Amino acid sequence: MTEQIDAVEADRALKTKHRKMWALGDYSAVAAQLIPDLGPALVQACGVRAGTRVLDVAAGTGNAAIPAALAGAEVVALDLTPELFDAGRARAAEQGVTVEWREGDAEHLPFPDDSFDTVLSCVGIMFAPHHGAAADEAVRVCRPGGTIGLISWTPEGFIGEMFATMKPYAPAPPPGAQPPPLWGRAEHVRELLGDRVTDFAAQTRTLRVDLFARPADFREFFKTNYGPTIAVYRNIGDDQDRAAALDDALDALARRHLDAAGPAGMEWEYLLVTARKA
Repeated sequence: MTEQIDAVEADRALKTKHRKMWALGDYSAVAAQLIPDLGPALVQACGVRAGTRVLDVAAGTGNAAIPAALAGAEVVALDLTPELFDAGRARAAEQGVTVEWREGDAEHLPFPDDSFDTVLSCVGIMFAPHHGAAADEAVRVCRPGGTIGLISWTPEGFIGEMFATMKPYAPAPPPGAQPPPLWGRAEHVRELLGDRVTDFAAQTRTLRVDLFARPADFREFFKTNYGPTIAVYRNIGDDQDRAAALDDALDALARRHLDAAGPAGMEWEYLLVTARKA
């Protein structure tokens, strides 16, 4: 019993830490300026249409939830970090749609079994630390015959490389936590979903990002707006040498991708998965 209580407390502390991390900076700027095309792509791939009930897991500011609502669906946007909801509500109001915003954990979804026609997540569920638990919950709340759709950054793509670059400067992950970019490997997602789904399909795609003309532009944007990057720099603290080393490493990463993709642009690789609950 004591071990169970300790595990619950450890999980609660971890999720509190995650919530605070994603509240850092301005994720709405990341969502609006860098990845606005991902949500509509996922909604289209899932075949969301009027009258369907949709859950967007780890919805952030609604990059997938709002396009789903625009398609006529009844949408619930769930996220661990409710600080992101004000920006999402403002965007939904601008688009003239209604979305229900719910605080909640991807690993403990507050919904009955078989509640949704479509369960989707756009670079969100991949950051839940326990992949099996998050996948189990996504399957559980999807109705039989319903669609599960996921977009995740690949380990080999730009964001996957960025996390690998920051890893030596970040605190050690807690026991049992898995790296987010694993969700960008089709075989990993296939194993997570198992025989509970049919019609499993995975496509590797790229997102063109042309916001950054110079490596330093990318670095400063992420240091200002992206919670995980801000948290890594805070972990470095006052160690100016390590901060400078991370600056240089991020600049080198961005320079390589800018050079590969052409002037003022980068190609960010992601995996799009769709499946049907058996």
